[in-house]
Amino acid sequence: MLFKTLSAKLTAVLVGLLGLIGLLYVALSLFSTQMYLQEVNQQLNRTLANHLVSEKILMEGGEINRAALEDLFHMLMVINPNIEIYLLDPGGAVLACSAPPEKLQRKSVSLQPVRDFLSGARNMPILGDDPQDSSRQKIFSAAAIPAQAAQRQGILTASAGAASVAGYLYVVLGGKAYDSAAQMLRGSYILRLSTGVVVAGVLFALLTGLLLFRLITRRLTRLTEAVTQLERGEFAGPAMLTDANASATGDEIDRLTLAFKDMAARIQNQMHALKQTDTLRRELVANVSHDLRTPLASLQGYLETLLLKEGKFSEQEQRHYLEIALRHSERLGKLVTELFELAKLDAQRTPPDMEPFALSELAQDVVQEFQIAAQRQGVTLQTDFQDGLPFVCADIGLIQRVLENLIENALRYTPHGGVVSVCVTRCDGMVAAQVSDTGCGISEHDLPHIFDRFYRAEKARQGHNGAGLGLAIAKRILDLHGGVIEARSAPGRGAVFHFGLPVWRAEPA
Repeated sequence: MLFKTLSAKLTAVLVGLLGLIGLLYVALSLFSTQMYLQEVNQQLNRTLANHLVSEKILMEGGEINRAALEDLFHMLMVINPNIEIYLLDPGGAVLACSAPPEKLQRKSVSLQPVRDFLSGARNMPILGDDPQDSSRQKIFSAAAIPAQAAQRQGILTASAGAASVAGYLYVVLGGKAYDSAAQMLRGSYILRLSTGVVVAGVLFALLTGLLLFRLITRRLTRLTEAVTQLERGEFAGPAMLTDANASATGDEIDRLTLAFKDMAARIQNQMHALKQTDTLRRELVANVSHDLRTPLASLQGYLETLLLKEGKFSEQEQRHYLEIALRHSERLGKLVTELFELAKLDAQRTPPDMEPFALSELAQDVVQEFQIAAQRQGVTLQTDFQDGLPFVCADIGLIQRVLENLIENALRYTPHGGVVSVCVTRCDGMVAAQVSDTGCGISEHDLPHIFDRFYRAEKARQGHNGAGLGLAIAKRILDLHGGVIEARSAPGRGAVFHFGLPVWRAEPA
């Protein structure tokens, strides 16, 4: 659970990196300090062996001068007990030493480091073999014993031969006592000091890094909390983000915050739209059930009456009952047709078939369809078309359906002796169609809802049997054309419906 958060993971990575850097720093400090001490020690004692060779006669009469050698060992042990002295022949073999012979692990010493030391060809420190430890090398001081000087001192060795060097004085500057002191020094001072500095640096860097991580990740923490709250609230409420300074020109976190805000807003809008759609669907099902059940019940009732009283009705009564059943059947068929038509328009399975045509000629044809129905109702159906109107580009069949629904709606609510007018004019680069009537009008309360599906004004419910889909179909058709249909009315003053279509690019001949 601890390393599941981004802050914990970043902290663990930081601690690991700082710890690794600290260990490398301590190791490097120890190595560099040791090399520096060896270099300084070797530089300071560079001429030590030369002074010893010039001051003491170490061999005499072909044999080692034990008295002089013991005196030299005693003097150096008093002055510096950390050094060890070895007398080597020209081949590097150990002839005598200041250490007990049983402690020697090497019988000879490699002369290549000795030659490098004498020639000064390499930078110090130069490490040579440690006769008391076969696995280690140490700093040293060395001096060559010339053959001439050896002869003057009476030194005769079988291995010298005719060479110019009779042997070497090999002084190890860090013996066993020096090893213990150096280890104590590294353990008590250098290592402790380096470790303390590294630990302090690591803690400082860690605290600084944690503060920076906190500053960086707190915006992510707030964003995570906002996402969690939005999810727990089932996307009902707005995303609560306290980071109001996020901008599109900021860093990745700012851009992520803005993207989340936009996404949350879109999700909430979609959820709201889904809820509205679900509400409309429920209302649609209820309204459809009611509007389908009413004609079906009436149709069934009249047909059952005819069957039950077969032979008891006169021919005129039977015809009356059949005409009523036919009207309910027609109403039912019209409602089903309108439902399928509206569903097809909502699905947009077939886009409008756009083509140029004269809107005034189409309106004239639709008016002719309703002349007989208007005369039967005692309503005057008149037209007023402006001359020289240009073509419009739209789907002829769908626009014809709009005109039919508007005229049918006007005739339905216009009383005997009233007037329904259809006008087509040009206005602001559009060809506008208008259908007006002298009917009962629409109240201010009902006017905003007349294009809603299955909505009918209160007065309309009382005296008419329309399903309330005609105006909804007309609005949906004009939505597909990118147009707008509007209505204005007042109670007792009739209603006016108008819409416009864009002018086609070519004028009629």
